[in-house]
Order: sequence, then structure tokens, then C-alpha cells
Amino acid sequence: MNSPSHTTRGHDAAHERLVLGAVTVLAVAGLGSGMSQRVLDPLLPRLGADFGVPVSAAAWVITCFSLGYAVSQLFFGPLGDRFGKLRVITWGCGGCAIATLACALAPGLGSLIGARIAAGVTSAALIPLAMAWIGDSVPYERRQPVLARFSIGQIFGVAMGQLLGGLSADHFGRHVPFVVIAALFAVSTVLLQRMRKGLDTPVATSRAAGGASGLLREFLLVLREPWARTVMLSVFLEGAFVLGAFAFFATHLHRTLDISLTLAGSAAMLFGMGGLVFAFSARKLLGRIGELGLINLGGTIVMAMMITVALAPNLSVVAAACFTMGLGFYMLHNTLQTNATQMAPERRGAAVAAFALSYFLGQALGVAVAGQALAVLGSTGMIGVAACGAFFTALNFARLRRARGNAT
Repeated sequence: MNSPSHTTRGHDAAHERLVLGAVTVLAVAGLGSGMSQRVLDPLLPRLGADFGVPVSAAAWVITCFSLGYAVSQLFFGPLGDRFGKLRVITWGCGGCAIATLACALAPGLGSLIGARIAAGVTSAALIPLAMAWIGDSVPYERRQPVLARFSIGQIFGVAMGQLLGGLSADHFGRHVPFVVIAALFAVSTVLLQRMRKGLDTPVATSRAAGGASGLLREFLLVLREPWARTVMLSVFLEGAFVLGAFAFFATHLHRTLDISLTLAGSAAMLFGMGGLVFAFSARKLLGRIGELGLINLGGTIVMAMMITVALAPNLSVVAAACFTMGLGFYMLHNTLQTNATQMAPERRGAAVAAFALSYFLGQALGVAVAGQALAVLGSTGMIGVAACGAFFTALNFARLRRARGNAT
């Protein structure tokens, strides 16, 4: 006859397997989300030519996705706390499949921008709520490696989005990548619907109040926490400086090195490959250099590699720089994510949604400003300025994290 302690350990092990299985399915949804975020970067010159507009105007398909994603966090975070995070994620995946298919069918730039806003809105339910659900399910001391495992899907999606966007710009046309991404979201919806029973937070345990005023109050309570404001500002600046400039990497390489958009997208794809290396080695790196080491080293690598991309004389140097930059970026970003899951544990859905709101508002502003800066500084100058901004953002966050001491 099994002892109570043995039964408890067996139950805990079984639950842990269920959690890790769900993390794998959530990573599939993250794959679609990552591809959707970055697939249009290499397509910007093609979109400009197709619609007869400058690249800076075509870039609104990226900016509007980020704005839709960011603003929707005001609703999805508290809704996840109220109705169950996995349930809301499943709804979001289904909406993503429909909105992304609408992107494939869009006949003009205006309709494509509208469909991209819808895709951003529905995507908003996926990554932040998945992070929050992991925060609910995994103790803090084991959380960063699990978050890194989950991030593999999104990181791989960023890489594949760049590659698929470049290939589509040169060979397939702008419609094909959206069909692929819509299929991924459809598969994720089916898998999550089958798995989420027994894993989601019961509605009765929710702390979120109903109505729009209740949703807003949840965010205001998060913002009352000084550390939450620090994390949100840091990720806002990270998104603005790093990903605002990164959206124009393929365009920069296409123009300065006179290479095809397929090759430019392939080089930028290695950013995601560097992120995958971090995801698989996160546990060891965290054990060796700690959070502060990841922040400082990551920020330094990002600055150095962005400047290398800006000045690179050939594609080989660019490829190495993009790969290494991805490694550095995810050192910094994964540490920010981990802190976000702990900055307001009693309302974790709203807190992580606020984090994502800041991140994507930063991206939206960064892309818009970087697009305008191209005319003033050129792509080389714009990337260099963004690199310095990313470095000082990391240094400041490391200083504040050191002053705070151990997480509670």
C-alpha cells in the first residue's frame, strides 16, 4: 500500500509532466506568434513596391500589429485572471487563425493593416498569459529555465519568420506566409482545447473584478508597485531600441550589401538561432553568472553586435553578429520576463500583460521612430544610436536589480 507521501510525490510528478506537456503546446502557439511578429520585416521593400509606397509607410503593417497587441493587454491579462489563463489563450489562438488568414486575403495596404491590427489584438492573449500561467504553475527558483523552454517556440518563430519573409519577398509573394502561420494557430487551438482541462485556474479563485472598471483597477494596482514600474519601463526601452531597429535589418542589408531579401532575411534569422542557444543553456548560464551577469553581458553583446551589423563589410560578418546578438538579447529579455512573473504575484495575469503592453508599445514607437530616422541618419546611424540606447537600458536595469536584492 502506498504511503501518503509516496502518493503525493507521484501526484506532483504527474502534474509536473502535464505542466511541461502544456508548455510544449504553448510553445507551438508561440511559434506562430513569433513568426507573425517578424515575418514582414524582410517583406517591407516588396510591400512598398507592390503598393507603391515608401518603406517607412509600408512599415505601418508592423507598427499597427504592435499597437493592437499592446493595447489589448488592458483586457486579456485581467480576463485571464478571471476566466482562466489557458481558456483565454485557447480563444486567442482561434482568433489568431482567423485574423492571420484575413491577412493572407487582404487585397491592399489598408486592408492588410486592418487585418494586422486584428492579428495583433488576438495574439495579445498568447505569450503574456502563457508566461503568467507558468508563473502560477512553477516555483520561482525553477521558473527561468521553464520560461526559456517555452520561449523556444517564439524564438524559433522569430527566426523562421525572417527566413519565410525573405523567401516570400523574392519567390512566393506576400500571401503564403500568412497561410502557414494561420495553420499553426489552428493546430494550437485544437491541442490546447484538449489539454487545458485540469490545468487551468478555476474561475472561482479569480481575484479580478468584473467590468471595464475592474480591469483597469487591476492594472492600476500593478502600477502601484515600484518594481513593476521599473520592469515595465526597462522592457519598453528594450523593445524600442532593439526591435525598433531590428525591423529594418533586412532592409539595411539589402541596400548596403546589395544582397537579395532572401539572403538578408536568412542573416536576420540567425538572431533567433542565437536565442535558441540561450534557451537550451539558460539553466547553466543562470547558475554560473546569475541574473545580474545575464543582464550586463546580454546588454553588452547586444550593443556590440548591433554596431557590427551597422558597419559589417560582408554577409559572413553580419551572420555571426546576428547570431550573437540573439544570444545576448535573450539573456536580457528572458531575465526581464522572469522578473515580470514575480512583480505582482497576486494578480500575475494583469502584471505580465502590463509587461507585454510596455514591450509592444516600445516596439511600435521604436519602429515608427526608426523609420523616420532612416531619412535623417541613414540605416547605419539609426542602428548605431539604437545600440547605445539598448546598452544603457541594460546597465540601468542591472543597477536597479542589484539594489533590490533577492526576489521574494
